[in-house]
Amino acid sequence: KLQGKIAIITGAATGIGKATAEKFIENGAKVIVADIDRDRGRATARDLGSSASFVPCDVTVESDVSAAVDFAIAEHGRLDVMHNNAGVACRTAFSVGDLDLAAFDRAMAVNVRGAVAGVKHAARAMIPRQRGVIICTASVTGVIGGLAQLTYSLSKSSVIGIVRSAAAELSRNGIRINSISPTAIPTAMSLDELKNYYPGRDQAQLVQMVRDFGILKGAHCEPSDVANAALYLASDDAKYVSGHNLVVDGGMSCFKTLNLPTPDQ
Repeated sequence: KLQGKIAIITGAATGIGKATAEKFIENGAKVIVADIDRDRGRATARDLGSSASFVPCDVTVESDVSAAVDFAIAEHGRLDVMHNNAGVACRTAFSVGDLDLAAFDRAMAVNVRGAVAGVKHAARAMIPRQRGVIICTASVTGVIGGLAQLTYSLSKSSVIGIVRSAAAELSRNGIRINSISPTAIPTAMSLDELKNYYPGRDQAQLVQMVRDFGILKGAHCEPSDVANAALYLASDDAKYVSGHNLVVDGGMSCFKTLNLPTPDQ
């Protein structure tokens, strides 16, 4: 589905980004693993084989994002797919009244400004060719309030807004842009964040907590589910899909159950 395509994935050393890189390569793409973690990033690129390469990239530093795009052009002559996937949790109190604004600024710098930088420099490379695909990782917490700490939810709702706003301009240049909003997945980032709030729980308990967030019987959301969504949006299967937020949450954002006892049968 992506034969011969050139893709950059930020935050691709682990988790969702790594799973997406694997899926893209399985489908014929060459992937540039862009990550702030140099050791893990290089190891991931090495594990993925000759179709992968690594560039160091801190998405809060615009020159790093620009350099990643320039690397794609220098090595491959173009950029077909930009997946702005890098993100961080927000380690601050849950109550808005106790919000740590320094932590807020850090989360917004990575999750929002980093995504904007990715969109900007991908567009710079794609507009002259009048085609390309941009994907941003958002979250179901950006769709429904109250599912996560305020700053994280706000940052991910901003990503959805970035996509919708940018789609209006980019569609005139043949460029599609969409976001993906997964529910909670037991990645290293989410488990580390939960450990901060529930220090008495062991790893297995934390994994089960994340899985219990879901409502779809018989299934759990895994990185591969998000990777499959990204593959769809990156491929020609989604050739007329733009400005869309693809929710991967097993249906949890579709409803709110009433706080009533189970009816008598």
